[in-house]
Amino acid sequence: MAQTTPNHTQTVFGWAAHDSSGKITPFTFKRRENGVDDVTIEILYCGMCHTDLHHVRNDWGITMYPVVPGHEITGVITKVGSNVTRFKMGDRVGVGCIAASCLDCEFCKESQENYCDKVQFVYNGIFWDGSITYGGYSKMLVAHQRFVVHVPEKLPMDGAAPLLCAGITVFCPMKDNKMLESPGKKLGVVGLGGLGHVAIKFAKAFGLHVTVISTSPSKEKEAKDRLGVDDFLLSTNSEHMQAARRSLDFIIDTVSAKHSLGPILELLKVNGTLVMVGAPDKPVELPSFPLIFGKRVVKGSMIGGMKETQEMLELCAKHNITCDVEIVTPDKINEAMDRLARNDVRYRFVIDVAGRTPESR
Repeated sequence: MAQTTPNHTQTVFGWAAHDSSGKITPFTFKRRENGVDDVTIEILYCGMCHTDLHHVRNDWGITMYPVVPGHEITGVITKVGSNVTRFKMGDRVGVGCIAASCLDCEFCKESQENYCDKVQFVYNGIFWDGSITYGGYSKMLVAHQRFVVHVPEKLPMDGAAPLLCAGITVFCPMKDNKMLESPGKKLGVVGLGGLGHVAIKFAKAFGLHVTVISTSPSKEKEAKDRLGVDDFLLSTNSEHMQAARRSLDFIIDTVSAKHSLGPILELLKVNGTLVMVGAPDKPVELPSFPLIFGKRVVKGSMIGGMKETQEMLELCAKHNITCDVEIVTPDKINEAMDRLARNDVRYRFVIDVAGRTPESR
């Protein structure tokens, strides 16, 4: 594999981690020329995802340094290739996690590119030309048109950025399990952070009854007062958890730390489903009895395909759903990373890459 190829002639300024210390510093590198199927994007905002933290610190043992993180990207198109028909100069666009896929397998043909065996990601991936991909902690990006979406005019670019990962990650399991067309159903959200708060916003927009499940007593007030959830369960309070047994139809677990699924599963009704969208770096505990005696299902879900991502953004515009963000300047990335590791953010950091005035908070 190569960091670049001879086609990488464009000098770009960004921010990268160079070793497992995770410290991010200014970094100048090369991007490819805009090809016939590509668009060039001036990056305005880039969200900071927990996945970025795992990659810069090599928590999963797969990082190729130097790594330029960032897969929640919004910006404006500055160049289009000759084969590009869906976009034009000046369009407001977004790029999420995917940089390339085979384009020919059953999943790609069904616009489920995220499940393609050859999917490659916007950073720390290997592009079709053999180069390593660099992400959105940078001033500019060249992207294949297949993996770019329109950002509706109604959505602010900063508040929309985390929708490209956090938003689609919770949208897909809710859609797949028909939660977005089942008003009155009861949803549990484990963890109130970047993913969890967006799941709550989707759920409330579609008429679901929402319960937040958290280890932090301090989260109850903000869950109810700020986000309008219906109930709150402190997962460390066994009496409260016991009283809520068999009360939920569906649970989304957003927690990225090792934890036991047993007590959470007991909250599900018979035939209930728990979907994991967090990515703990160690195996979670999954006892068999709550599964067997409740006929319950545990499954995982990742980001969505490109059609689903565009559909999600359109629904967000229709229902005025954006992420609650805290804007940071590039010189504060390391400080934000440290706070992210402590879950000290309400609810998503977004880097003001272009140095513009934030559109929303």
